[in-house]
Amino acid sequence: MLFGFYLLFWAVILGIGKSDAVHSELRITTIQQDPYTMSRGTELEGFCMDLLSIISKKLGFNYRVQLVKDGSYGRQDEDGNWNGMIGEVVRGETDLAIAPLTLTAMRERAVEMTKPFMQTGISILLRKDVSEGSNLFDFLTAFTAETWVGILIAYLGTAACFFVVSRLSPCEWSEPQSEPNTFGFLHSLWYTAGALTLQGAGPHPKALSGRVIISSWWLFTIVLLACYFSNLNFSTRSESAPLTMKGFEDLANQDKIEYGCLSASSTMAFFKNSKKHVYRQIYEHMERSKSFVSSMDEGVQRAKGGNFAFIGESVSLDLAVARHCELIRVHEVIGMRGYSIAAALGSPIIKNLSVAILQLSEAGELAYLRSKWWASSCMAEKTKSVTVQQHSIKGMFLVLTVGLGLGGLLAVLELISKSRKSAAQMKKSCCSVMTEEVSLRLMNNNAKRPQESVEDKEKA
Repeated sequence: MLFGFYLLFWAVILGIGKSDAVHSELRITTIQQDPYTMSRGTELEGFCMDLLSIISKKLGFNYRVQLVKDGSYGRQDEDGNWNGMIGEVVRGETDLAIAPLTLTAMRERAVEMTKPFMQTGISILLRKDVSEGSNLFDFLTAFTAETWVGILIAYLGTAACFFVVSRLSPCEWSEPQSEPNTFGFLHSLWYTAGALTLQGAGPHPKALSGRVIISSWWLFTIVLLACYFSNLNFSTRSESAPLTMKGFEDLANQDKIEYGCLSASSTMAFFKNSKKHVYRQIYEHMERSKSFVSSMDEGVQRAKGGNFAFIGESVSLDLAVARHCELIRVHEVIGMRGYSIAAALGSPIIKNLSVAILQLSEAGELAYLRSKWWASSCMAEKTKSVTVQQHSIKGMFLVLTVGLGLGGLLAVLELISKSRKSAAQMKKSCCSVMTEEVSLRLMNNNAKRPQESVEDKEKA
């Protein structure tokens, strides 16, 4: 008797263990879609496969993945029956469905769905050169506003310094009382401006101090022009160029670019059922022009061809941008929705799956998987653009400042040399002669010869 109870006890224990072992291996259904689930030989890889692997380790279960038999996500027919992955979960053929399954109210009634592991919405895909707008003052984008102000200050400062040096230097203006000054302020402005176009505007300076200043300005202008044309070419090809197509309202209010979405899709249903005037206008245009596409690939190819905007889910459009460098997605995203994992109604694992997804999101794991599988194939182009990034001319401002300072110092030394010689001849102190020279050169604006001054006094 006791022996019989003993055998029954161990049979029950072993039966429970076997049941748990079978239940711990979950049956998973999925669908092939790049980059969520892709075949690599006999194995599957992708975003969903990585997510499933992380969650299984976190919750401690084994799993077996199979592709959905009919290749569908899951739609309900008129009789209330579901096909695709949702149908397999409803019929109990699989325990979980992991794929870019959109969380909807209708699906939520048929199956249990976790918290979304990815957010998406509806956006616009189009070619870069179609989306880039032209501006009347695009030629100014080569430099920042601060740089343009600095260039203007450098121009005026160089002209003023050249003017002062040409007056102070005895080699340039030896006799202020008897000869006119060659380099007036207006001529200095004109001469400095001529260097910007690499043209000479004579007469040229004879003094060493003036030549040092002009040489510094010439060097500055050569580098300035080289950087300007390089930066202008970069800014016109930059990915940050302003978009004329910023959202759906801009799309609806133009007739130059054709647009369409995937036929018989949730995106089309969104515009068809929307009560907002702009969205209804977009749907009516697509219906009238029959601009729907039959597949995602067709929409991407038409967008690459130009003059066509493809409307679709933002996540899919981001993948197209990552794979096709000539495409861009506008910033506006509408009709936000999420992708979730589906399980049978009353499934005890659904709560733990939702908690695990939230933990992965908070830890940044989902963002890492997104960056891994949505990595851009345009990395070579981006690296090249970094090496051809906008050039700075901050160093040339320093070189110009040093050149102006050196030219001014040489002009003062030239004037001191002449003052010392004049002081020795006139037997005066060098300081007094120096003061008279500076006063005469900087204050003499008439630039008249002595004969002209005498005639003016006689007339007066």
